Amino acid sequence: MSEKICYCFDYSEDDIVKDIEKNGKSAIMERIMTEKKEGGCQCAIKNPKGR
Repeated sequence: MSEKICYCFDYSEDDIVKDIEKNGKSAIMERIMTEKKEGGCQCAIKNPKGR
């Protein structure tokens, strides 16, 4: 099982790798970064490490 990368949107390390293999880049990482900038991130609540 791969490490969880994003608790807000439930993405794992494997999801990112598969996204890059399929698309040549990671749309997932772009989505995560955009959501964080726009305040759509709930990592402080959902991530057990609080980040």
